[in-house]
Amino acid sequence: MKKINSWYVFFIASVSAMGGLLFGYDWVVIGGAKPFYERFFDIASSTNLQAWAMSCALIGCIVGAVASGVISEKFGRKKPLLLSALIFVVASLGTGLANSYSLFVVFRMIGGVGIGLASAISPMYIAEVAPSHLRGRFVSLNQMTIVIGILLAQVINLLIADKVPAGATDEFIRSSWNGQVGWRWMFFACAVPASAFFILAFLVPESPRWLIKMGKTDKALPTLEKIGGATFARDEVSKIQETLNDVSEKVDLKALLNRKYRFVLLIGIVLAVFQQWCGINTVFNYAEEIFTAAGYGVSDTLFNIVITGSVNLIFTLVAMFTVDNWGRKKLMLFGSVGLSAIYILLGGAFFFGFKGIPVLTLVVAAIAVYAMSLAPIVWVILSEIFPNRVRGAAMALATFALWVACFILTYTFPLLNSSLGAAGTFWVYAGVCLVGFLFIVKNLPETKGKSLEEIEHQIVK
Repeated sequence: MKKINSWYVFFIASVSAMGGLLFGYDWVVIGGAKPFYERFFDIASSTNLQAWAMSCALIGCIVGAVASGVISEKFGRKKPLLLSALIFVVASLGTGLANSYSLFVVFRMIGGVGIGLASAISPMYIAEVAPSHLRGRFVSLNQMTIVIGILLAQVINLLIADKVPAGATDEFIRSSWNGQVGWRWMFFACAVPASAFFILAFLVPESPRWLIKMGKTDKALPTLEKIGGATFARDEVSKIQETLNDVSEKVDLKALLNRKYRFVLLIGIVLAVFQQWCGINTVFNYAEEIFTAAGYGVSDTLFNIVITGSVNLIFTLVAMFTVDNWGRKKLMLFGSVGLSAIYILLGGAFFFGFKGIPVLTLVVAAIAVYAMSLAPIVWVILSEIFPNRVRGAAMALATFALWVACFILTYTFPLLNSSLGAAGTFWVYAGVCLVGFLFIVKNLPETKGKSLEEIEHQIVK
């Protein structure tokens, strides 16, 4: 095996993965701020306005995901990372300063654009620079930073918020420090890591695979040589160029509809949708409702959210050390059937009126299973299965599908919860996980240990 400069790859992967950290923070910070901004904007009694406040960022995510395809194909991977960092800075400051519900929604959408860009570009960039035998671990690094961002938001929310007395009225919460100022600082805090990401992104190289695709092999060679030496660089250039023979093929929607890409696009889109419709994100975005239904107050809920975030981080680390050994398919199957079983039990707990520790234990178990399977592995698979010729556009399409699915999930959870109750809602998610299990068994090939070009030859017929 060729000697790889792992520390260099780790550095550029870590910088790129800061997009994941901001994605995680911006995505989850609203969950802790929710009890307070809802009272500030007087929407606590409106299910529709609450759902829109929680889900509006997903409109931006969809826009960012679509834009990532065009931007990454034309301008590479580095510039979109810089753009997403800048968007996160603007969105965090704007959301915290908002004095009207409409302005709050606008800046949440702007932040969503940053999430959409980062979620597509960061794992794709890492996959394109990481050696094949370490690619799963390095792409999982992006998921680990997402989880760190989630936990960071949860901890900061807990530290910022003053303790809320049990039974506090809406008016008390609205007029408190939490309701007037505290929730704003929860959003402001995101500007600090966003600024660091913007500065550090200038230090990483452009993706060598994109440079070779654009006919700039001379600019790609120094990066490849720094990663694995001169021989490694020559071998990689040769493999990459073999998959780029049809240089006349324009990378657009028409190219993606080419018959040879249909199967791989089907896999990518279904897995992207499944990662969301498995239902776990409702635990993060609607933690207040879930833990309230289990008998917890606002302050206890904030603490329980930190517990779930800590478990999320621990089991994401487990995924990083198993993805290149166990393989992608085994972890995906484990996650699908594991979540289904836990959701059946969780629905039963709500149905029979269990409260407190039993519900918290099942929620934590679900997050642990998700964190070591579907959460990181879907991003690993999406970053590696698409062909070199269309990777940027195909990744954008899959990420677009992911965020549309997430929008549907986030918007429909309060409606499902209202009509079916917590028990029925989680049983629906259990059924979705079983369907996902069957799809993976039948259609997902194993990709561990293979180069991106080998995977392309395996999947694209």
